[in-house]
Amino acid sequence: MMSANPALPVPAPARAPAPPAPPAPAAPSVPVILSPLRTADGERLRAEHWPGPAGPVRPAGSATASATASGTASATASGTVIVLAHGFTGSLDRPAVRAVAAGLAAHAGVLAFDLRGHGASTGRSTLGNHEVLDLTAAVERARELGYERVATCGWSMGGSVVLRHAALVGGVDAVASVSATSRWFYRGTPPMRRVHWVVEHRLGRMLARRLLRVRISDARWDPVPESPVECVARIAPVPVLIVHGDRDGYFPLEHAEALAAAAGTTGELWVVEGFGHAETAATADLLDRIGARLVALAAGA
Repeated sequence: MMSANPALPVPAPARAPAPPAPPAPAAPSVPVILSPLRTADGERLRAEHWPGPAGPVRPAGSATASATASGTASATASGTVIVLAHGFTGSLDRPAVRAVAAGLAAHAGVLAFDLRGHGASTGRSTLGNHEVLDLTAAVERARELGYERVATCGWSMGGSVVLRHAALVGGVDAVASVSATSRWFYRGTPPMRRVHWVVEHRLGRMLARRLLRVRISDARWDPVPESPVECVARIAPVPVLIVHGDRDGYFPLEHAEALAAAAGTTGELWVVEGFGHAETAATADLLDRIGARLVALAAGA
């Protein structure tokens, strides 16, 4: 009698393919130390570059954050860079300024620098007058890094500087001015009266130098430079974003409204509920909105 056939092997059930691993979160942009910017009047300005979300594509004269200022860095191909101008007493040493740069770098490359008289830059602050030369040097360096479009973003005093630069020098694709004054010599709030005391008195300037690392020029403006509200109408057709908080303790909303009215059809006004003044009051959500909008404006959207 023939034996029964051995049992045939039963094939194992096919396994479903493993689901793809979720994408790793984007690494935060690491700032790169640039060789000092040089202004037309001879100042040397500390500067750093956040490459932005698209990553490096080609070398440019700069250095890694852990090296000297003679190495290499790179720019985003055919992308946008935001040149950041900080407020009075700000610098790259201030956590709030670095937070702004990092927040904007989620959307574009960022070139941030210390205005004259602040932080590690040479010179003395002229409260928004000769700082136009500082921003000119920064915009020129941004172009050298290989970016196709350059937007400027200024906060408080820096907000005045970006408006005056866009009107008097030009060469940018979009402008954002945050928490800026519309006119000079405003003393209508207690914080601004304190600022004027610091600027106008020898003791105030000495304290600013020792405590805040800000060197302030003792020379009075002669002549008085054109104010932001006098300049902003001349920026067109370049788009201008005016951002102001309804809780700004330095400059009330009338300043932002005056700037937006003078900008005309190329101006865009955001009144941000609950927002105070400048970098120290900026939230991650606000930085995300500003960064996205600046990139869109620079691209013509």
